[in-house]
Amino acid sequence: MASDNHDTLVYRLAQMLVKLNQGEKLNPQALADEFGVNLRTIQRDLNVRFAYLPIQKTDGYYHLDPTFLGKLSTKDVDRFAGLAGVRGLFPSLSDDFLRDIFDTRIQAAVVVKGHNYENLAGKEAAFRTLEQAIVVRQHIEFDYQKDAGIKSYTGVAPFKLINHKGIWYLAARDGDKLKSFSFAKIENLRLLESHFPPDFNIDKQLTEDDGIWLNDDKKEIVLKIAKDVAGYFKRRKLIANQIIEKELEDGGLIISAKVGHTNQVVPIVRYWIPHVRIISPEGLQAEMEAELSAYLRTGR
Repeated sequence: MASDNHDTLVYRLAQMLVKLNQGEKLNPQALADEFGVNLRTIQRDLNVRFAYLPIQKTDGYYHLDPTFLGKLSTKDVDRFAGLAGVRGLFPSLSDDFLRDIFDTRIQAAVVVKGHNYENLAGKEAAFRTLEQAIVVRQHIEFDYQKDAGIKSYTGVAPFKLINHKGIWYLAARDGDKLKSFSFAKIENLRLLESHFPPDFNIDKQLTEDDGIWLNDDKKEIVLKIAKDVAGYFKRRKLIANQIIEKELEDGGLIISAKVGHTNQVVPIVRYWIPHVRIISPEGLQAEMEAELSAYLRTGR
């Protein structure tokens, strides 16, 4: 139900953005009637959720600053509607921060891949520092909390801040390897004087990949989906980068996905047992079943 409510909210905000982008002057009561909500909800949309946009109010009607008319693409509309609907997603809730997101230069620094969020209160300054480092392509160094202790990184090239399923990650190049770092575990962040050149291949990969398992050596995983749950996999991509290879006569599916790590898939297969099986790579299904059997025997 929460997801449905969110989808309805984002749809309403997207439609309002389209109207604003086309130069329409919005009447709050007319919008309330159109979307079947009360007037207070529309006023909250315009005055709170869209507070970071250059909206003007004239004689009770809301409209976009003329200098911004027509500058939002369909993709921009979807993006900003999503941002407005999940303001709590960001570690800084200020309008200044969201105005920065509205800036096309800053858009390139942030990728959102989820609606829930972790609480990053107190780390706003570090987030903004990373954001700016990404925009100007400036090297950074920092300490990182790992299970084995603190590890220091230097000369790291930051490319994107990615929110995946509510958790913020920094996608960065460390030496010649592309890695993801949990933002919450980054400490003592410092900017270096050196800069790095753009890498459009990395930018494209980070924007298009569904997950945060960053690995240049992608593995292909093939799954067989039983007919009982096939509909779920048809409606949305439950596996990162999934492709439906074949629809079986019994109503099941064969799907494939190229992933950076098998952990992108194995937890989902566990969840859907016995309706989903790993066909390839050979042995991965048996390995997963052995781990489950061991867990059931020992409880850990």
